[in-house]
Amino acid sequence: MILFAWALPMAVAAAPFAAFVMDARTGQEIYAQNADTRLHPASLTKMMTLYMAFNAIERGQVRLDSKFLVSSHAAAQPPSRLGLKPGQRIELRYLIRAAAVKSANDAATVIGEGLAGSEAKFAAQMTQMARALGMRNTNFRNANGLTAEGHYSTARDMTLLGRRLFYDFPQYYSIFSRRSADAGIATVASTNKRFLDSYEGADGIKTGYTRAAGFNLTASAKRGSKRIIATVMGGTSTAHRNQVMAQLLDAGFGKAPTRVREVKPAPPQYVAEKKVRRTVQVARTEPGPAAANVQLSASDRPVARASTVAVVTPAAISAAVSRAQATAPAPARSASTLTASVRPARKPGTGQLANAAIDSELLARAARPEARPEEGDAPETAAAPVDAARPMPAPRGDRSAGLTTAPAAGSPSLFVQTTQPQPESMALLAAPAPAQRSETVILASLEPDDQAAPQATEIVSRGSGAGGKGWGVTLGLFRSQHEAEQLLLKTALQESGALGSAMSRVANTRRGFEANFVGMSKETAELACNRIAARHQNCQVIGP
Repeated sequence: MILFAWALPMAVAAAPFAAFVMDARTGQEIYAQNADTRLHPASLTKMMTLYMAFNAIERGQVRLDSKFLVSSHAAAQPPSRLGLKPGQRIELRYLIRAAAVKSANDAATVIGEGLAGSEAKFAAQMTQMARALGMRNTNFRNANGLTAEGHYSTARDMTLLGRRLFYDFPQYYSIFSRRSADAGIATVASTNKRFLDSYEGADGIKTGYTRAAGFNLTASAKRGSKRIIATVMGGTSTAHRNQVMAQLLDAGFGKAPTRVREVKPAPPQYVAEKKVRRTVQVARTEPGPAAANVQLSASDRPVARASTVAVVTPAAISAAVSRAQATAPAPARSASTLTASVRPARKPGTGQLANAAIDSELLARAARPEARPEEGDAPETAAAPVDAARPMPAPRGDRSAGLTTAPAAGSPSLFVQTTQPQPESMALLAAPAPAQRSETVILASLEPDDQAAPQATEIVSRGSGAGGKGWGVTLGLFRSQHEAEQLLLKTALQESGALGSAMSRVANTRRGFEANFVGMSKETAELACNRIAARHQNCQVIGP
């Protein structure tokens, strides 16, 4: 539902620009323009890459100090990048900083490969997580946002993801407000520094740019008791994107109620899995009575933030097998098969889904001591006794465990087969890829560096000399400042191309509040006014 009566009546399918504004406290929509149009997200993609990394840390799959191996593919990613080299190992904490602050493509790719084994598998996991979070019009093909067929998202979905980052991982959210960060091999500067410094209350989140996408930004800001999150996609420049974002956030703060009941997002809604009945069967290899059967049933459905934990220990498995074998009249060598299902359990104190599922395939893998391998370590192959105790990993300050290793080869016939959640088809309805902005597309995520070549800020005065950028347009007088600001925002979104880098100003005069765009050349002002007047809106050119 669009709450602003002046929302644009533009054709969604052909729109190169989109915006969405949300009250972060409740998740309620405040303003939407082409919010569900599938567009190139560019480096806004890294918001999901980081969400997946934070989730893996809280589940205990990895640690902040886990070292990830840099592949040739990751090192070859186009700028913006950290400058990683093939074969290098680097801690996850530095990769997170580089991806969040500098928007480094190589760092994001290393994160994806380190967590899933390949970027393609990681992209599929990202898309599945998007569905679990309610992002219905998002599909990922890579971890960094480079232009790719079938890689798209929407302003609504990216705003929703920004809200989830804030609420689901508050312990990591501050990374998005850093102006610089130590990324291990270099100190990196924020691509969002200009907006963070210029907008009161801004504390994140992420910029994005490619030739195909334009200038994108998901931003969050807090003023008093209010927090607003908004997304702009398809800006024409960094200055234009930041200006429109400031107007959207201003409108959001003006519209959002001061006092409201906070509604935190629910746990991710994972796709439900079919219940499978598993059978424990002890098969005899020598002549004798029929083998005894022990049946266990469990659900394969992942349960987020469960209050109880179903644990299958090696000792319990051994006891079950012993009881089954005790029913036979004579001892005999047997090949035993045991299958079970374990529910994901909640990691105490984190509020996040912990990875309680025993590594599939081998009971020996579950029973023997588990080391804290780094990325790229080979799995252990020596088998341990079935009833060996499984020690817990040593506690560390970053509240996370080591990387998971793969099952060993040549295992005994007695094994534990855990049913990992296998979501149903996540394929979206067929939809055309987002239209390219030009025939030549730069397949790179070229994040503009806010530290380099800052745009000059020009102070416009009506008393200055003729020419230059001392011209502007006025849309008339209004009874309230809010009414004037609303019209300026509407017009800025409608005529972003004609207005260029013009700045909106509300002048408080004796006759009322005057809505103006200033900082334009005479030719730009005349063109913009002609286009605005064609929409039956009052407009006059004002000179220096």
